Amino acid sequence: MAEVPLIDIMSDRFDWDRNRGPAMVTFGEVMVRDTPADMERPERTRLVHLSMAGSEYTLAMGLSRLGIPSAFITRVPDNPYGRAVRNSAREQGVNTDFMVWAPKTEPIGRFIYEVGRTPRKDSGTYQRMYSAASRLGAGMVDWGAALRDARLFHTSGITFGLARHSQYERNYNYEAFQEAIAHKPEGCLVGLDFNYRATLWSADQAREVMTPIVTDHVDVLITTIEDMAGLYQIGCGQYSAKQIVDGDIGPLEDRDIQAFAQEVMSMFKVQVVAITIRYPDSFEQHRWESAAMNAAGHFFRSPVVRPITLRDRLGGGDTWNAGFYYGLLTEGFSDQGITKGVLVGDATTRLKQTLMFDLPIVDKSEVQALMKADALGGGKRTSR
Repeated sequence: MAEVPLIDIMSDRFDWDRNRGPAMVTFGEVMVRDTPADMERPERTRLVHLSMAGSEYTLAMGLSRLGIPSAFITRVPDNPYGRAVRNSAREQGVNTDFMVWAPKTEPIGRFIYEVGRTPRKDSGTYQRMYSAASRLGAGMVDWGAALRDARLFHTSGITFGLARHSQYERNYNYEAFQEAIAHKPEGCLVGLDFNYRATLWSADQAREVMTPIVTDHVDVLITTIEDMAGLYQIGCGQYSAKQIVDGDIGPLEDRDIQAFAQEVMSMFKVQVVAITIRYPDSFEQHRWESAAMNAAGHFFRSPVVRPITLRDRLGGGDTWNAGFYYGLLTEGFSDQGITKGVLVGDATTRLKQTLMFDLPIVDKSEVQALMKADALGGGKRTSR
């Protein structure tokens, strides 16, 4: 039986004066998501649910609901869709003061999503070329003010892939990121979810842009073994990069994931590496685990691989990121912060993935109750 630590997050007191700026600031694109409301295929339906989707947007909401003052920065058209993005964030307590408003005729990114059912896979179509967010460049955000009190500044690989996707000669988002780095306070650390999307850019294009960003600026790197194997030929212990890319791997031992984390940390010189691992058994049933390591060598892996009966997997990784950052923001990069981050991340994402749409409308008390049940129930690790 694996021992599951009991973490008490309800007694956490995140001491943050209301006159200070947000503790967490995220930067990226938000899209309008179109999901058939009648479970039909998008080409057939005449009834669509509109919702909001975006990696950094979801993360900011998740942290805000856990009690961490958070802000989201993007660029949206000054029209009903743009205002819906702002309003939805504000409803969850996310600061939107530094959102940039584009002319109302500029497009907002869209995501057309078809919900799957076994054996039919889910599928999605992006419409994000030339989106307002893809043209958020230098000089548009007062980064000194936005980051004045921030402890963490987060973005993702998706943000930097938008320029290639839109075939721009300039990477506007990268220019804005460089400006943010130049203006962030000394104590503000940088987190990044590698989040490679082959629909946005090629592996070669991603490596060219992402390698110096991560190596030169990132303190916390969140990734998957698949992304690192596919782009950097990094294996996972007993499994080669080719085996990972081909899906030809068996159960993962602790030493496999530790070796992977050490190699990633050595390559990119980051302070923390976090890994999320999803095992899709069918469309409706997935299993989930994660792991993290800090520069001191402390490694913590989910004590148990937990099943999830899915309603909607989208936003699951971003919600895990929110829970993981909660551990780091309340405990630092310490051993306790790593352990707490993994456990809170696991519980938060498992709850979110039972809900429809991307946004993590999950209460802190629910997360606490699930972690308590996990600790009291224990459980055996299941294999991949």
